[in-house]
Amino acid sequence: GYSFASIESKWQAYWKENNTFATPERRTVQEDGTVVKSKNKKKYVLDMFPYPSGAGLHVGHPEGYTASDVMARYWRMTSHDVLHPIGWDSFGLPAEQFAISTGTRPEVTTGKNIANFKRQLQMLGFSYDWDKEVATTDVEYVKWTQWIFLQLHKLGLAKQSSVSVNWCPALGTVLANEEVINGLSERGDHPVERLPLRQWVLKITEYADRLEAGLEGLDWPSGTMTAQEQWIGKSTGTEIDFKVDGMEDEKVTVFTTRADTLFGVTYLTLAPEHPLVSSVTTPDRKDEVDAYVSATSSRSDLDRTAAKEKTGVFTGGYAVHPLTNEKVPIWIGDYVLGSYGTGAVMAVPAHDERDFEFAKKFGLEVKWVVEPTKNKKGKVEEVSKEEAFTAQGANVNSGEFDGMKTNKAKKAITYKLEELSAGGPKVTYKLRDWVFSRQRYWGEPIPIYFPVDFPEGVDPKDVDPKDEGCEHTIRYDVSIPVDEADLPLTLPEMEDFSPGDDPAGCLARAKDWRYFQKDGKWFARETNTMPQWAGSCWYYFRFLDPKNEQAAFSPELDEDWMPVDLYVGGAEHAVLHLLYARFWHQVLFDLGYTKHPEPFQKLVHQGMILGSDGEKMSKSRGNVVNPDDIVDVHGADALRLYEMFMGPLEAVKPWQTSQVSGVVRFQNKLFNVVQSVVQNDSDAEMDAETTKILHKTMKKVTEDVESMSFNTAISAMMVLTNHLTSLMKDEAGVPREAAEKLVLMVSPFAPHLGEECWNLLGHEDSLAYQPWVEYDEALCIDNTVKMGVQVNGKTRGEIEIAKDADQEGAMAEAMKVTSVFNQVDGKDVKKVIYVPGRILNIVAK
Repeated sequence: GYSFASIESKWQAYWKENNTFATPERRTVQEDGTVVKSKNKKKYVLDMFPYPSGAGLHVGHPEGYTASDVMARYWRMTSHDVLHPIGWDSFGLPAEQFAISTGTRPEVTTGKNIANFKRQLQMLGFSYDWDKEVATTDVEYVKWTQWIFLQLHKLGLAKQSSVSVNWCPALGTVLANEEVINGLSERGDHPVERLPLRQWVLKITEYADRLEAGLEGLDWPSGTMTAQEQWIGKSTGTEIDFKVDGMEDEKVTVFTTRADTLFGVTYLTLAPEHPLVSSVTTPDRKDEVDAYVSATSSRSDLDRTAAKEKTGVFTGGYAVHPLTNEKVPIWIGDYVLGSYGTGAVMAVPAHDERDFEFAKKFGLEVKWVVEPTKNKKGKVEEVSKEEAFTAQGANVNSGEFDGMKTNKAKKAITYKLEELSAGGPKVTYKLRDWVFSRQRYWGEPIPIYFPVDFPEGVDPKDVDPKDEGCEHTIRYDVSIPVDEADLPLTLPEMEDFSPGDDPAGCLARAKDWRYFQKDGKWFARETNTMPQWAGSCWYYFRFLDPKNEQAAFSPELDEDWMPVDLYVGGAEHAVLHLLYARFWHQVLFDLGYTKHPEPFQKLVHQGMILGSDGEKMSKSRGNVVNPDDIVDVHGADALRLYEMFMGPLEAVKPWQTSQVSGVVRFQNKLFNVVQSVVQNDSDAEMDAETTKILHKTMKKVTEDVESMSFNTAISAMMVLTNHLTSLMKDEAGVPREAAEKLVLMVSPFAPHLGEECWNLLGHEDSLAYQPWVEYDEALCIDNTVKMGVQVNGKTRGEIEIAKDADQEGAMAEAMKVTSVFNQVDGKDVKKVIYVPGRILNIVAK
């Protein structure tokens, strides 16, 4: 039998000892100094590197890793130079929370988790080049993450700002909008409040155009492309200024994509946090407005925009319509966000559903200014006044613009506003700048410090800001970058990592680290750390050159290996990680550090593997399957084969341990086929049928691997294995050539099985770099064809005949089929319709 346990550990030891998967050098320098470049094409195969959690891998994780490994192994066998690295996205909140609850230092926990993950990945036989391994928490790695931050700072792309954020005191950190559900943190259900906080912000909005344009030409899933485009949210329209009535220099600016509806504006709505709210509010409305603003302040943006019920209050103030000079009431409503667009909207209830609902609720005027265009009969269809008419049409009640169709009216009104200096054309983006600060311990320190000021007349030499009662001011308005030569700036050793209730973060308590003297002056370090996204923004670059102490990566290796040819990972990263990484990449491109404008050429998302109950795997549901258990019982190759055989790679699939036995049978059959060749020392000739099946399988498997259709590739190999198993009974036995080709084809999927069989067949070297199988196209073409036979238009049977058989031959075969013969027997054949290879229809009366 096939003893997988000893065989798998034997080949894992062999690969390690021989460094089988070392990354080849793409260029070598000759003695005379000339550089010789590799003639092979390159493939950079990358997995989204894992966060090493305490739970270790579950069976969902290896799906993507197996898929990329199949490709890496296949490409090595097709004469490509392959770079296939792995590492650890090892900063993050869970390690810190574990440290807080157990008192274990986060680096100790993280180190243990990495060791466990590494054991599991090596147990599954992935062909990673372990010499390239990096962890985002390595001090040398942190140094270059901080170095990239300093480049952003130099370019003015890293700025401080007071941002209204979701502050969670229990977690001691700021949460993204997506992490807050109904005012509670997604993790742990802790209360969240909105606070203005000093934050570092990366100005990703300056790259919005580039980030959208750069998607062109990438081989990515269309859903991910759309998600990126929607997140960037480019929109072309008009900016319009409404002067505030009774206030000389104040105006409310709005952005709209429907300037044609300007004459239908009956009120303006400001976000509760809009800077003009307090000044436009009249004294008699002040209490109600203040109460509304305060009630809104604790709700997240997501919460506010998703709310079904629209709320608002009238400020008592008015704006002046730029074209009609009519007074327009100013309201505030929490469905308008201060962080989005101008923080104000012009409301056109007749032609916008949300405005219509709001106007109906508060009894505001509705003015109809667009009607449907005339139909073919020259009539205008009636429009219900019970709902907003949001389609395009022609303008009415719009002065000089009456009769214009929507697009023409948009342009004409925009041009008019520009003439009056009351607005003009504008492109906006939904994309917000990236809040880059985290108020926690376990992240990269931000390499910035600030001067410390003391009261007048105090000599800095005589005081110490670390002392409890020492009066001092940190000058946050003067940010000084740490000298690049002094990087990395490492975290201080702390006993207590708990965030505390100070939004400055726990590092503010590490006073000996925070405050330092230089040239007789005191300075204070930044106490915010970077988000977990930082390390994963550029790790693919460090994999090129992980031991380089002089640079993040060398220009030669960038030229040799970038961009990534295949990037495999979960669809949950479809927006943020990919957007942030592309942003950093484009900045490094602009600075000349990379020659490639985009990092990831082809992207594939593996589908989620659910628990056997059809639910997402999670500890709380108790449906997590540990790969260690599957490997103990069936072996690593069986796990790899099963995960690739479950269904299309991109599909969501439930795990069924009971079904693993199917691929185990295939594995054992294939091993038996090889053993029969070895034991019989057979030099059996290949008969025509075996030749044909073999070549068809080689074509099918090659094409399926190329398109990553792994389930159907395995299916084809199962059919071939069954055929070869049937030959074991024959005296001649199984042809060696067929067995060898099968072993080469299965090896990217089940590498231990492949190596063992190759070795049994008398080859001393690993098959990792053996040339891939080649098929003869002529032998893949069927000379016969199966086709249905109809009698009087109803299918009555099936025949297999030569592709070029004539009608006479087809009829002769058809009459041998009992069900067809019975329908025709004793009847007069009036007509025969025959299209070779397609159809035979007999008309009989």
